[in-house]
Amino acid sequence: MSEDRPSSTKGLFERLFQALGNEPRDRDELVELLRDAQARALFDSDALAMIEGVLQVSEMQVRDIMVPRSQMTIVSRDATPEAILPVVIESGHSRFPVVGETRDEVVGILLAKDMLRFWAESEAAFNFRDVLRPAVFVPESKRLNVLLKEFRANRNHMAVVVDEYGGVAGLVTIEDVLEQIVGEIDDEHDIDEDDAIVRHGPDRFTVKARLAVDEFNEYFRTEFSDDDFDTIGGLVTQAMGHLPQRGESIEIEGLVFKVLRADSRRLYLLRVTTAAFEAGH
Repeated sequence: MSEDRPSSTKGLFERLFQALGNEPRDRDELVELLRDAQARALFDSDALAMIEGVLQVSEMQVRDIMVPRSQMTIVSRDATPEAILPVVIESGHSRFPVVGETRDEVVGILLAKDMLRFWAESEAAFNFRDVLRPAVFVPESKRLNVLLKEFRANRNHMAVVVDEYGGVAGLVTIEDVLEQIVGEIDDEHDIDEDDAIVRHGPDRFTVKARLAVDEFNEYFRTEFSDDDFDTIGGLVTQAMGHLPQRGESIEIEGLVFKVLRADSRRLYLLRVTTAAFEAGH
């Protein structure tokens, strides 16, 4: 192992290697050693998952986790406050790229709290120039560990991703990076651990992707088959033909499924929109 690692980290690994009687020669052996240590109850499975996440982040690039350009939730520089408010409410996000005539012309970042504060404290007409924050741009090829360090140093939470020609390729947030290490992080869309379905109106619901198909059928009075998959997330993934990303939507037998939360490995949360619905509860 490298001799220039911090002494505290060096000491931790040396004690671990000594306890297990071996020092890894490469990353694969290190991962196997860590899994062996977890199996011996030297630390728990959550700690192992985070350590493996850290190792993975050091090899991943922004393009691996970014929200693609076509799925970005944006607002127009020329939009009125009345037009912006529904976008803020529906998306549940707190930061929005503001664009000019095209999606490649990102003029800044709008924070929902800035807009709301402006409305509450000012009687003047709404003007984007008064509330816009500067946009940060990063290349698709930037390593995630480097991006995380920059986010922390500059206190930024969102960056616009650009391709090799300078066009907008997508966006990435600090939460996207951290989730590669610690897993899903609660946000505006999340619901209580014990609630798999939350009703928001006569025809709008938030549903956890891990909900069993038979439980979904019972609640929504549908007849989806569970022969090929156990969860509603599996059903949506199969219908789309690929692992869906945040913002994608599909209609299946009269129900519209929109992905609210997902990462590069799985779905977490779905928005389900139906015709006017009366649950039999």
